[in-house]
Amino acid sequence: MLAELGDPRLPVVNISAGVHGDEPAGVWALLSLVADGLLDPRYSYRLWPCFNPTGFAAGTRTNAEGTDVNRTFGRGGTSPEAKAILTANRDRVFELAIDLHEDHEADGFYLYETAPSGWRGSYARPITAGMAAAGFPLQNFAPEFELGPPGSEAAQTRGSGAVLVDATREAPFFKGALPLGLVLVRRAVPCALTFETPRSRDPAERVAMHRVAVVEALRQLSGEGNGNHA
Repeated sequence: MLAELGDPRLPVVNISAGVHGDEPAGVWALLSLVADGLLDPRYSYRLWPCFNPTGFAAGTRTNAEGTDVNRTFGRGGTSPEAKAILTANRDRVFELAIDLHEDHEADGFYLYETAPSGWRGSYARPITAGMAAAGFPLQNFAPEFELGPPGSEAAQTRGSGAVLVDATREAPFFKGALPLGLVLVRRAVPCALTFETPRSRDPAERVAMHRVAVVEALRQLSGEGNGNHA
């Protein structure tokens, strides 16, 4: 499911949700962001409201074939969904990519900020500050909290509610079974943000978390926030 929004001559932001069918809050949040006019009109948008419709309908993490779609973006796409998405995005360049997820083990919001080695961004800190100011809990990471395949923590920097990912160093740990963010950073965008809301919280609160996080990310991109992305 793909939708284009805004003036196509403007810089493009890619926003996606629903790659895991048992994570519905991102899907509803993205639809509500559009319905309520909360996406910054200074950008155009490539929107994927539900990457995995068969999983969403069944309430399962995987698609109808039992595949985790978010581990199939390597090698040109190894699932029908990934192949379709990569084909549609071929030769496209984005200012920012945002992917909306949920975590069944978390008790607070957190994000991944994925970028190549040497990238110096400032999305994570202002977004987590904005979430805290809105009264939402942030995830604190115990050493055993799983944030990727074994060994990948060597390419990560963990903070309160944020994981900074060196995409260049982390990609080999996935052994070709790449998630969307790593592929986008390699080909189409300087930074990919993945937002995770805790499934233990009320659905309306999870939707609200995603909405606040997306709006704050766009503020940072525009230069209105405390970041340096103007």
